[in-house]
Amino acid sequence: MLALRIASHSHVAVARRVVDSSDVPEKRTRFRRSKTKQPCAARRKILSARDAWNGSATQRASRITRMSFIVGLFTAVLSEGGVQRAGRHVAAVAAKFAADRGMAVRFLSLSDLRGLHALRVGSLGYSVSGYAGNKAEFVLAALRAAGRKPVLAIALHPHLAPIVWAMNQCGGKMRSIVFTHGVEVWQPLGWPRGAALRRADMVIGPSADTVRHLISEQGILPGKAQLLPWGLDPEFEARAASSVPLSPPPGFPETGRIVLTVGRWNSAEQYKGADTLIAALPRVLKTAPDTFLVLVGDGDDRPRLEQLARNLGVSERACFLHGLTPDQLFACYASCEIFALPSRGEGFGLVFLEAMACAKPVIGGAHGGIPDIIEDGVTGLLVPHGDAQRLAQALESLLGNPGRAKEMGARGKDRLAKTFSFEQFQSRLSRILNNAFVQLE
Repeated sequence: MLALRIASHSHVAVARRVVDSSDVPEKRTRFRRSKTKQPCAARRKILSARDAWNGSATQRASRITRMSFIVGLFTAVLSEGGVQRAGRHVAAVAAKFAADRGMAVRFLSLSDLRGLHALRVGSLGYSVSGYAGNKAEFVLAALRAAGRKPVLAIALHPHLAPIVWAMNQCGGKMRSIVFTHGVEVWQPLGWPRGAALRRADMVIGPSADTVRHLISEQGILPGKAQLLPWGLDPEFEARAASSVPLSPPPGFPETGRIVLTVGRWNSAEQYKGADTLIAALPRVLKTAPDTFLVLVGDGDDRPRLEQLARNLGVSERACFLHGLTPDQLFACYASCEIFALPSRGEGFGLVFLEAMACAKPVIGGAHGGIPDIIEDGVTGLLVPHGDAQRLAQALESLLGNPGRAKEMGARGKDRLAKTFSFEQFQSRLSRILNNAFVQLE
């Protein structure tokens, strides 16, 4: 506590002058047998404070955290989706970071079911309180948490930035980190979201493209915008490392060469390019007639995609699957020959990591965060969004050269292990959190 009370530079200077002066009284030991002099209690405290202050920045940050706690705000973590999965990963790492430093955490989720939910990501456990979409209760809970003077607030979506800003008005000396995901920050945010985002101490994007948009479109200072790629989920890592075979779901083709795509087929997310995959299928079937396209996912745009397959005469070669268990989804990855998602709106693309974990070559759109993951011509191929002819050529090149496709898959799996594992993500985020506490000094 003494180290904190003299944390300002002026106080440290005074303490050092006192320590270095020669008029500090000294006290002889009680036994005259020894002439060794011991410092008095006051001087011992000053010496201890000086030594503490002279410690490393990381050590000072560690001392701060023992008296503090972290607040995390989430849109949702219980449901499926890339944003939700990223939220679970951040919460797990933040909880572990806090526990290692004797800190508490308070995680609040706007849209999840009401009540306290215990979750795990691999070996990391944490709890989150759901507010069932009640925005008023969610905001009040966040402000109450701010009243307890947290040292760090984390928001897992830029739309939550105004709440973090309001918390800062209540919480005093509090750092703030806002995570972004991609397309939601590719256009300027209006007031108050944009203004609140710019007031955050740090804004994180999962790809170089998203970081560029944060700077150019949102006006985030380059020093405040940081890159943090997402990592593969530990449960998927464990399945990929297991030798136990899993059976594909009902409706998955029993024979043939499988091109797999996975996503949400919503009318608001037609940028994912499932329709381009279907449009490319007639040409692919001319050179590889035993090819099937498996589309895993659901949404209000699925009927349009199914009708498109019928219109093009490939409905028997386009298989739509949804409602799969995690084991069934993994079996789809493991059983396919190529994974493809020619999207133009991915801020990152966790599905590519899942395919790479199964050593599959990947085809993606040459847009957004996908080029951060796919090394064109090395671990997969990049194609322009909406170009069915170029996409068909990419598929034909891999289907017609299985050896090349297998080599790409192997290189992709190696790249995943070195760059996009959950362990890598945990290490990077832990460094970011530690730096946030160091800056509290």
